[in-house]
Amino acid sequence: MTKQDFDIKKILIISVLISLAAIGGIIFYFNNRLSSLDEGFNTKLLILNREILENINSLQQNVEAELSSLRNNLTLDIETLDKSLTSFRKKNEQEIVTLNLLIDEIEKQSDIKLQELKEEISTIQVKSTDFSVIVDEVIKSVVSVGTNKGQGSGAIIDNSGFIVTNYHVVEGASIIRVMTYDSKIYDAALIGYNDVPDVAVLKVNANLQSLGFGNSNDVKTGERVIALGNPAGLSFTVTEGIVSAVHRAGPNGLNIYTQTDVPINPGNSGGPLVDVNSRIIGINNFKIGGFEGLGFAIESNAVEQVTDEIISSYLSQAQK
Repeated sequence: MTKQDFDIKKILIISVLISLAAIGGIIFYFNNRLSSLDEGFNTKLLILNREILENINSLQQNVEAELSSLRNNLTLDIETLDKSLTSFRKKNEQEIVTLNLLIDEIEKQSDIKLQELKEEISTIQVKSTDFSVIVDEVIKSVVSVGTNKGQGSGAIIDNSGFIVTNYHVVEGASIIRVMTYDSKIYDAALIGYNDVPDVAVLKVNANLQSLGFGNSNDVKTGERVIALGNPAGLSFTVTEGIVSAVHRAGPNGLNIYTQTDVPINPGNSGGPLVDVNSRIIGINNFKIGGFEGLGFAIESNAVEQVTDEIISSYLSQAQK
């Protein structure tokens, strides 16, 4: 090898070493640079992650707050609606109750007015044609009372079969039967009596046409009346007369008798004394022997008081 060749090789080796040194330096530089860049990127990435988490948490809190507010508002709206519905329901129920009461009152007043009109019409008709207009209806509420002791009359005072008569008609009787105007015969039970005013109440198991009581305090002297009954058990009869006096004293000392000139025959006792309005104003009781046209009837107010007490007691016992 020549000296020249050696020098060339030496130069080449030195050039290669210099190149390797340069390349190594470049690699070291870029390694350091990349390491620095990685640290900055990671830091920024961590900051970005934290911000994203914070935003998500904030958004979640806002959503939960909105949902809670919406839930509270919805609850309040539901409670308000429920209260409104409850109030409306109560108001509606009250209005229905008020309307029903108003309808009942109207019906009641209508019934009263209708009854008053019927009585006025009956009065007008009777004045023009005597008692013939009402007799056909009134006599259907009169019965003949027959016992193993004797015979008398009675008046149906309730549709369910309660009949008023004189106590002396049924006193001591073991068998009591009544015959209606249409000739139907029923067994009757004595459910109560008051012997002082001579009033008794019978009961039959039948649905019968009844008569109502009038106010005997309104009866005036000179007023026209009729007595109905079944004297001697022969047939149902009607006799007409006028009121001679009111509030007369009777054998029992009570001022509860209406005096009339209506003929009262044997068997008429216990039958009704009726005014022009088809109302019972008395129960025929007795007449004074030897005097014509001197009959007495127990006033309706006294009879009604006794019958109400007897019937109320009977119904009370029947419910037990």
